[in-house]
Amino acid sequence: MEGKILKAVCDAIDNGIEVAVVTVLEVKGSSPGKEGSMMAVFSDEKIIGTVGGGALEYKLIEESLKAIKENKSYETNFELTESGTLHMKCGGFVRAYIKVFSKREKILIMGGGHLGLEIYNLSKYLNKYVVIFDDRHEFANKERFPEADEIILGNMENSVENYDIDRNSYVVIVTRGHENDKQCLKAILNKNEFPKYVGMVGSKGKVTSTYKELLNEGYSKEKLKKIYSPIGLDISNPEPKEIALGIMAEILSVKNEKNPKHMRDVKNIDLENI
Repeated sequence: MEGKILKAVCDAIDNGIEVAVVTVLEVKGSSPGKEGSMMAVFSDEKIIGTVGGGALEYKLIEESLKAIKENKSYETNFELTESGTLHMKCGGFVRAYIKVFSKREKILIMGGGHLGLEIYNLSKYLNKYVVIFDDRHEFANKERFPEADEIILGNMENSVENYDIDRNSYVVIVTRGHENDKQCLKAILNKNEFPKYVGMVGSKGKVTSTYKELLNEGYSKEKLKKIYSPIGLDISNPEPKEIALGIMAEILSVKNEKNPKHMRDVKNIDLENI
């Protein structure tokens, strides 16, 4: 049964379905669950396996769905007594671990030029799901992006409009020109669900001009404030590799909800008292 559960978990991860695996770590006294029993709970509420059934299993399913929603793995335990949270009469004790397997973050790269290529390289190094968008065959092919998970060739504005983007998506707009950048950004702004991150390349003048045009077209300042543009952290020189590193650093800071700081300052090593 464990093999069937693990295969189902692997298939779900490959297909972008979130899943939590519950494993019973310890049992004391009487309990419907046995040590080592395993159950997979999927985000669509499908269940494979069992940890004993009854109120204990129902509670662990409930906890697993909550863990998926919060993207948080943790250990939990239950006293199986009438005075415990489950109000059971077994009289035992169960300790279990809920491990969440979330979707890989998607990096959507609008533009397959030099900068797009460097962002792709860093994204694959970090094991991200990478989608390349471009309207030029020579910049949107498997020879240039051999490990891309998806390559979408065609009008980028239309491609973005028709692509399913959610909160697990990180969008990088680095096309070959101002107008293409603007049209891709508009397609993102028109989405019902906004991505976790949207960054657009450009100088201060270009970004200001683009924002003025979008405001005149009826887009709100509140939405535009969600855009990271000019893109990236101010840590690089003008080389594409370094710019890409600054962009990825910014994406990670958003993903991990961090304010970029030197670890030296975060840990606050006090040389005077060593």
